[in-house]
Amino acid sequence: MWKPEHRCAADRHGLRYPSDLSDREWALIEPAIPPAKRGGRRREVNVREVLNAIFYVLSTGCQWQALPKDLPPKSTAHSYFMLWDWDGTLERIHHALYVETREREGREASPTAAIIDSQSAKAAQKGAPRLTRKFDAGKKVTGRKRHILVDTLGLLLNVVVHPADVQDRDGARLVLDRRTRCLFPFIEYIFADAGYQGPRVTHAAARTGHWVVEIVKRNELHKFVVLPKRWIVERTLAWISRNRRLARDFERYARTVAAFVRLAMIRVMLRRLTRTCHST
Repeated sequence: MWKPEHRCAADRHGLRYPSDLSDREWALIEPAIPPAKRGGRRREVNVREVLNAIFYVLSTGCQWQALPKDLPPKSTAHSYFMLWDWDGTLERIHHALYVETREREGREASPTAAIIDSQSAKAAQKGAPRLTRKFDAGKKVTGRKRHILVDTLGLLLNVVVHPADVQDRDGARLVLDRRTRCLFPFIEYIFADAGYQGPRVTHAAARTGHWVVEIVKRNELHKFVVLPKRWIVERTLAWISRNRRLARDFERYARTVAAFVRLAMIRVMLRRLTRTCHST
C-alpha cells in the first residue's frame, strides 16, 4: 500500500531526468566513490553525472551510445561502469547502503534468515552469445537465469547469472557460496520453493555453513495464495524487472547483468533511505 512517505520517495519532480540522483541520494553514495589516481592530470569528469548516465541506461534500457548529450558520453560512462564493477566499487556501495538500510529499519546489520529464488530472462537478438543462451523448459524461455538471495526485507544478498537450462537445485550451489557466508555469518535459515527440494541443495548449504533449507510449499493448487516468505523474493524480482535494461537480457556478459542487478537494488535502497518528503 502506498503511503505518503512512499509517494515522496517516488516523486522525482525538479530533477532533469527521473533517474537522476537527488542531493540526498548523492550524499549517501559519494563517500564510497574511490578518489582519482595520484599523479597525472586532475580528474575533470563529474562523477555524479557519470552515475546519472549509468542509472539512465538502467532505467530506460537505451543503448550506451544513445545517451542524451547533456550526460557524459558513452565512452566515459561505460568505462566507469566497467571499472567500478571490476574493482568492487559497486559491491562496496551496495553493502554500505544495505547495512544502513537495515539499521534504519531497526534490524541487525547481518540477517538471520534469507530467501532464494530465480528469474529466467528472455535473451535479446543481440545480447548474450549462443553458448550462454539456453532454454528453460519450465518457463519456456531461451536466455539466462538470475539467481538471487535476499533477506526478509527483500534486499539483495547475492546474485549469480547463469544459463537458463541450469536447474534451480544446481544453481543454488552457486548462490550459497562461502563468500556469502563470510559476509553474512549469522544466517541460519534459507527459505525456498519446491524447486529446491532434494539432497543437492541440502548438501550445498551444509557444505558452506550451518544453513537449514526450509521448503515453503503451496497448500492449494490452481489458487493464488500469498505464501509466507516467498512473496518477499518475488517482490524483489519485480523491483529488478521494473528497470527496462533488465526487462530482457541485453548484455553480452553475465557479470554485466549481475552489476545491473546490484545497481537496481542500490536505487531501491536509496529510495528507502530518502523516503521522507524533501525538496531537491
